Amino acid sequence: MKEFIISETKVETAVIVGLVTPQQNERKTTEYLNELEFLAETAGAKVIRRFTQRVNGPSSITYIGSGKLEEIAAFIKQKDDEEDPVGMVIFDDELSAKQIRNIEKALQVKILDRTSLILDIFAMRAQTAAAKTQVELAQYRYMLPRLTRLWTHLERQRISLLKQRLVEIDQQKTTQRKNRGRLIRVALVGYTNVGKSTLMNLLSKSDIFAENKLFATLDTTVRKVIIENLPFLLSDTVGFIRKLPTDLVESFKSTLDEVREADLLLHVVDISHPDFEEQIQVVDKTLGDLGCADKPQMIVFNKIDAYTWVEKEADDLTPRTKENIPLDELMKAWMAKLNENCFFISAKERENMDEFRVLLYKRVRELHVQKYPYNDFLYDNYNTNGEIE
Repeated sequence: MKEFIISETKVETAVIVGLVTPQQNERKTTEYLNELEFLAETAGAKVIRRFTQRVNGPSSITYIGSGKLEEIAAFIKQKDDEEDPVGMVIFDDELSAKQIRNIEKALQVKILDRTSLILDIFAMRAQTAAAKTQVELAQYRYMLPRLTRLWTHLERQRISLLKQRLVEIDQQKTTQRKNRGRLIRVALVGYTNVGKSTLMNLLSKSDIFAENKLFATLDTTVRKVIIENLPFLLSDTVGFIRKLPTDLVESFKSTLDEVREADLLLHVVDISHPDFEEQIQVVDKTLGDLGCADKPQMIVFNKIDAYTWVEKEADDLTPRTKENIPLDELMKAWMAKLNENCFFISAKERENMDEFRVLLYKRVRELHVQKYPYNDFLYDNYNTNGEIE
């Protein structure tokens, strides 16, 4: 399915739109639009303007009010005669079929919402048969309520076929997992673009694709890692994000089986991100939805090299915030809260990595002794994917 995909040969010019509501203040809307712009850039679009409107809630007809819609239409018309006219308008929330039709009629350009944009990126990133099937299933689920009744029966047939295909793929994966032997399984989880793949590369001495884009990793990767004499399996999973489409979560449940079957979760957090605490909450909620909230977990605060703060003046009486707390003070606060369940590193600069390996070894060894009390660490019998040779 290529209906959603943004052109990969030409950079399209885009406008993004969000709302300020009683439930979402201006600062939060700005943060969401920053992320939406990053998503658009990841998909190959160039954002030249953002529009916001303060309302009590989205309009069921056009999402935004008629006046704001006219303002956007005027901006698009103004850009028509320039070298890079506006090719699309992207909205920060999921739109109904009715909203999309009315907005397209008013603006006369391609309309995307946050969900279709994420599906766009997933479609471009998918490499394996499983990921491609999961993306296609999510796309059909997204399209189904937006189609006329004439075509819905065909879409439902296609959805049934894709579900069956995923069952077959999942059975194959289950067989592969059973062949991995008596090894502790560790899964990297976290918000998208927090550095999971970079950490995976360091720990497993592999070369997993990693770049500064959202959803750089889509297919789950599993590697055998050995620290001293202790082998274990390490998996890198797709990153989570705010407002992650329900259909996408449902479609990717088989990919996230590595998370559900893990003995230990390494929750990687970008401590340099101004909203890292909310990102932690998003990941925790998603883990809860997957039934993994009670699994043993460590929080790995990454990117300490990129952490910045502004020192307060002595007479500044404004409340302390993340932006004006020094890193060592923030570290002490989290360590007091989580004890040995958190650690601070820079995977990019390899800072504190030796100490982190020591701690990880300790945690994995404890789990191994609990789960396999009579099993020696005979790692020579396993290949690089952790499968018995």
